[in-house]
Amino acid sequence: MTRAQLDKQPVEVAAMFDRTARRYDLVNDVLTLGQVRLWRKAVAHAVDAGPGELVLDLGAGTGTSTDTFTTLGARAIACDFSLGMLRTGVGRRGGNALSGPGVPFVAGDAMRLPFADDSFDAVTISVALRNVHDTAQALREMLRVTKPGGRLVILEFSRVTLPAFDLVYRQYLMRLLPVVARVFGSNGDSYDYLAESIRDWPDQEALARTIQGAGWERVAWRNLDLGIVAMHRGFKPA
Repeated sequence: MTRAQLDKQPVEVAAMFDRTARRYDLVNDVLTLGQVRLWRKAVAHAVDAGPGELVLDLGAGTGTSTDTFTTLGARAIACDFSLGMLRTGVGRRGGNALSGPGVPFVAGDAMRLPFADDSFDAVTISVALRNVHDTAQALREMLRVTKPGGRLVILEFSRVTLPAFDLVYRQYLMRLLPVVARVFGSNGDSYDYLAESIRDWPDQEALARTIQGAGWERVAWRNLDLGIVAMHRGFKPA
């Protein structure tokens, strides 16, 4: 098996990210023309985690995003089901698999989170929810581990709102994205999957309905970069 398929079997998806871990952050920067850094800042602002709060960063990969949640004094846990991504993150930070400096790394499946009920003030997942086999189950698990009144922030690729640009963007996804990945030494087959999974993902409104169906309330979203990505937020009933 050289790549994951759109049925998103967990073993295949984890293995795919294991293979791309070493250059994942570099390729993301290149493919998004650096926009991924601004997206991380927008998510951290929406999470708005303060002193004494605990944030769960799901699909954290190498932990690049996780540090952004600690700038105001909160604590954050990086959780991912790709051991290759976690090992890469731990290696860069010089810690160990459970406690790198400042940010703990924990292996976990979004559909069966290894955390107790009502543990976190906020849960967030960025450009990773669409890789989960059962979206609704993952959203219910996030609800379970969030404290009453706590918040959820999701950043995910979405539907471009400008039709003329959408045509260009889809051509980039399907033709150029895998080529660019190969040029920068990553697994091009993995980025074939990435492009297809983005194209297959529901639009902003459909995702909002799924979030609400999982038990979150006050669900809203806003588009970033003409809807290339959208940020959804919801709250656990108090």
